[in-house]
Amino acid sequence: MSDTVNIFIDNVPVAANKGETILSAAIRNGINIPNLCYHKKISHTGSCRLCIVRIEGNPKIVTSCTTPAEEGQKITAFSPELEAARKTVLDLQLSDHNDDCINCYKDGTCELQDMAFQYDLGTDKRKYPRITTKADKCLDTTSQVVDFDSSKCIQCGRCIKACDEIQGKGVLSFMHRGIKSTVKTGTELWVDSTCDGCGECVQICPVGALSLKPVNGKRIRSKDVEKSVNTTCPYCGVGCQLQVGTKKDVVNGVASQDRIIKITGVDTVPNQGSTCVKGRFGTDFVNHPDRLRKPLIRKDGKLVEVEWAEAIEYTAKRFDEIKKKNGAEALAGLSSARVTNENNYLFQKFVRSVMGSPNVDHCARLCHASTVAGLAISFGSGAMTNSIAELEYAKVILVTGSNTTETHPVISTYIKRAVQKHGAKLIVVDPRQIDLTRYATMWLRQRNGTDIAWLNGMVQAIIANGWENKDFIANHTENYEAMKEVMKKYDPKTVEGLTGIPADQLVEAARLFAQAESASIVYSMGITQHAHGTDNVKACGNLAMIAGQIGKPSSGVNPLRGQNNVQGACDMGALPNVFPGYQAVTNPDVIAKFEKAWGKQGLPAKVGLTVTEVMSAVHDGKVKGLYIMGENPMVSDPDLNHVRQSLEHAEFLVVQDIFLTETAQMAHVVLPATSFAETDGTFTNTERRVLPVRRIMANVGQCKEDWQIIQELANAMGEKWNYASPAEIMREINQVTPSYGGITPERIANGELLQWPCPTVQHPGTPYLHKDGNFTRGKGLFAAVDHIGAKEQPDKDFPLVLNTGRLLFHYHTASMTRRTRALPE
Repeated sequence: MSDTVNIFIDNVPVAANKGETILSAAIRNGINIPNLCYHKKISHTGSCRLCIVRIEGNPKIVTSCTTPAEEGQKITAFSPELEAARKTVLDLQLSDHNDDCINCYKDGTCELQDMAFQYDLGTDKRKYPRITTKADKCLDTTSQVVDFDSSKCIQCGRCIKACDEIQGKGVLSFMHRGIKSTVKTGTELWVDSTCDGCGECVQICPVGALSLKPVNGKRIRSKDVEKSVNTTCPYCGVGCQLQVGTKKDVVNGVASQDRIIKITGVDTVPNQGSTCVKGRFGTDFVNHPDRLRKPLIRKDGKLVEVEWAEAIEYTAKRFDEIKKKNGAEALAGLSSARVTNENNYLFQKFVRSVMGSPNVDHCARLCHASTVAGLAISFGSGAMTNSIAELEYAKVILVTGSNTTETHPVISTYIKRAVQKHGAKLIVVDPRQIDLTRYATMWLRQRNGTDIAWLNGMVQAIIANGWENKDFIANHTENYEAMKEVMKKYDPKTVEGLTGIPADQLVEAARLFAQAESASIVYSMGITQHAHGTDNVKACGNLAMIAGQIGKPSSGVNPLRGQNNVQGACDMGALPNVFPGYQAVTNPDVIAKFEKAWGKQGLPAKVGLTVTEVMSAVHDGKVKGLYIMGENPMVSDPDLNHVRQSLEHAEFLVVQDIFLTETAQMAHVVLPATSFAETDGTFTNTERRVLPVRRIMANVGQCKEDWQIIQELANAMGEKWNYASPAEIMREINQVTPSYGGITPERIANGELLQWPCPTVQHPGTPYLHKDGNFTRGKGLFAAVDHIGAKEQPDKDFPLVLNTGRLLFHYHTASMTRRTRALPE
């Protein structure tokens, strides 16, 4: 049976998809039937009445955006009658619109203005007088990021539908009736509403009613943008694709520094045009006056500016002195989840091959190292198994340890659409009432620290009721019987006593998950940041495998990475136990491979110190030289008093960053790096997708890209590195990292947004892992994990249970977001 129907529009044959509307088919085939309220990402109501058509055999004029295409339809889209009707409708629309176009930021890009030109409806050619006047203008500027001018609103409803159907928030709606009808947020003033500033409404508005806040007192017009570049957002692990518009400042008539003035979401994976408030309004930190512009060396107790040559020579000399006097293991490096893959790769190569130290790690140790370890043991690969877009089509989604709307806002829109648009069952397991509980079929509130108990309880309920996927278990897993034996003590009543989750609710959640056509587990740091975080992850793996909910679309175990490149930093070997591609540092064959590739004999063949171990070693004087790139442990690490004392003990501390952070303030040398906006390279997002980072603007001051600084240090310490660009570094990554083998600079430049593993240049990338139960390790390994109570329980002296979490409006240590115009408050 064909998936298309054949229709005729003004005698032109058109192939329409089954279920597609006439307007959609027309536009897709290059027939531009006039419209204002239509947008391909939202449902259609025909409110503008401009897309009217006639269908042979139907006496009525119909709106093409709401009428499905049917086999054999003969449609008239353009006729004197229809055009006259459109002109009248448009004339009426303009009579209720503040068309002060010359002062509107949308001048030149306004869809209503374009339509008025098309139908020759200048102000001197209209039949209907203005209903409103400038005095009636109602401008709400109370939002931190968005302004709304109701006098320009054409009541098309696009913003309302975008807020509801794309973002799943439902903040906007029409208020009042007739001529007084306008868009409102449910409150009189925007600032008093639940709007979180994602800007989806601004991006979809066809006119100038919704606009971004003025920059330096001026509302940005499209023609103000001098250059636009597509790149990847520098915030969370979603990896949203952004179109960044820049303009040069003009000082005394001379063009000077580039400045970011406009952000638009790009309609491609993974975000499909959406952003959160940070991505759309939080990138102006790159132009903040606090940006480091020259290297700093501590002299007489104070950090003073020096030239690059002095900073590089001094740093290399000190590292060499420490290495010669105390051995290579007296040096350590902390890489960064915020810099590119290329920079992370070169950093770990520098620590291992130039410093000769095994001590390299980064902040994943504190968030997602549990995932890397746990899923690698269970499945053979420590990464998100499925793709972000698949969440929208999962039949059941289990979210735990993730306040997704705060930490990964764009991913939360896929989850909300799964529920609201496709009828998915959402199970939220969280002691807090997070935003997603509003959409949940079930909300299970466990006691803090009892995650293994309730996960085991669900597994046991599945076994006890015969809901397990027997074929999957038999053919694709091992160690089932040992796991099953441990599960016997986690009957629903026992689990209720441990977790506080009612037994009947736990069983029902288990039934929903096990019997679903497809079910996906989504978690984040609420699962991993525990003393038993690795076992928590293994327990998630058990649940997915026992129900056979892995190795197929819209299923799997899906950890959401917190920072923009925490996945990539792990992939690049910025960990103490693995080279790039998770190749063990203790494997002689792997050692030999990298010694040959790097032309360096005697690479350290032992597991180095972790982040927390490095800090203790610095405190105890075992590590004397510490090189930190793009991390701020003085805010992000646990036990800040201990961190401060450790860094005060450091014989030599080098910090490479874009701001003088709390950590940089303690350094002996500070090296100014470029931001995401002055860099080329790649990030790898939470779904293993390698995404382009493209230079947007010239370097601020004398700052340099991280890879350039690392290379200069390496050469000052006797190496002969000669990388000319991040693309050259990526080619080396292709050679030594099997999962990245086919993700070449050429494919990235051609717009291929590939997911690893992608072993060859012919490979299309891998949307989901372990297809058909073929695990990376061979068979999936069930883990016989037991609940272990928290080490510290509330008592009379400390009666509170404290829970950490992130804020939507801030990121990591806030070194970037606190330096933006819109986000600090």
